[in-house]
Amino acid sequence: MSEPVKISVRPNGPLRVEGSFELCDADGKQWDLAGKPAVSLCRCGASESKPFCDGSHRRIDFQSAPSPLPPV
Repeated sequence: MSEPVKISVRPNGPLRVEGSFELCDADGKQWDLAGKPAVSLCRCGASESKPFCDGSHRRIDFQSAPSPLPPV
């Protein structure tokens, strides 16, 4: 059985996705992530390599809540 996917919210930064997963675009085309045990996905919207993080969150001083809000 494979390990569960782990998604970590980085403070003021990206979502870090680790484990065995598929990443598909809006048309269902799968990205080739062969050999990558983890990726960081942009949350700030400023990355030039969306959906992947390129560190732009630091340049624009992206701020996010440190902990999740309770579900509504």
